Amino acid sequence: MDVYSFLHNDSETYTHVLVDANSRQCAVIDPVLDFDEKAGHTSTNSIDEVIDFVREHGWQTVYIIETHAHADHLSAAPHVKEALGGKLVIGKYITKVQKIFKAVFNFDTTFKADASQFDILTEEGTNLMLGDIIITAMHVPGHTPADMAYVAQSSSTDSGAKTAVFVGDTLFAPDVGTARCDFPGGDAATLYQSIHKLLALPDDTMMYLCHDYPCEGRKHCPTTTVKAQKMSNIHVKEGITESEFVQMRERRDATLSMPKLIIPAVQVNIDAGNLPAPEANGVRYLKVPLNHLT
Repeated sequence: MDVYSFLHNDSETYTHVLVDANSRQCAVIDPVLDFDEKAGHTSTNSIDEVIDFVREHGWQTVYIIETHAHADHLSAAPHVKEALGGKLVIGKYITKVQKIFKAVFNFDTTFKADASQFDILTEEGTNLMLGDIIITAMHVPGHTPADMAYVAQSSSTDSGAKTAVFVGDTLFAPDVGTARCDFPGGDAATLYQSIHKLLALPDDTMMYLCHDYPCEGRKHCPTTTVKAQKMSNIHVKEGITESEFVQMRERRDATLSMPKLIIPAVQVNIDAGNLPAPEANGVRYLKVPLNHLT
């Protein structure tokens, strides 16, 4: 089992490629579309590097996995699917997020809030096979109601069993802390409980982060371990109680501004990364709800 991580610099997001060497199968996790918000221009330069990497190695893409509907970047899942194939995976509770934001953006009946835009819906305990790798879904709500982590473990004795977990936005590096919980449907107490599900994994489990926001003097890093989180995560290390965490998280969230791409990102990502259909003039348009989000 091998993992290759690609940093999208503008959003500080990691796209991971999980590979089973024996079967030459792979999964692409949290792919990012380039978006210039000032010009309203999309491009695929960054994700094309990932696509080229997969093609150069001759791997078969089986899954494109979204850990949740991201609020800080647009998904490149449709572009990856068109280029490499594979089935688009997300947690089944995406329907809750779709219903919330269908109302926010006042989408008409043509928008389906039933997750039918995705190919595979996972829930707690769902297993996906990637060659000799078992990928197990873990429901970790709190940041959003739909967040899923994915625990990957090789079942091949030849490769030596090792475990990795793709945590999405639930946890960041120990010196950065945890995800915010003030988006619609978020909840700090729920996030605390979800984090402790992750921290119950073996100490040597590799955690693959969706984002890294390094402090000055540290370079971006895509990984940490369960042990490192338990020892030194500034928000949830051992000894921090749920009530302490909730008080800290809610106080901190009250000071945060909205992510700069939340309005375009959410309306695209709840539709599986599909951009709005072109209008009569051939141009696609995004909606901006004025004086609505706080």
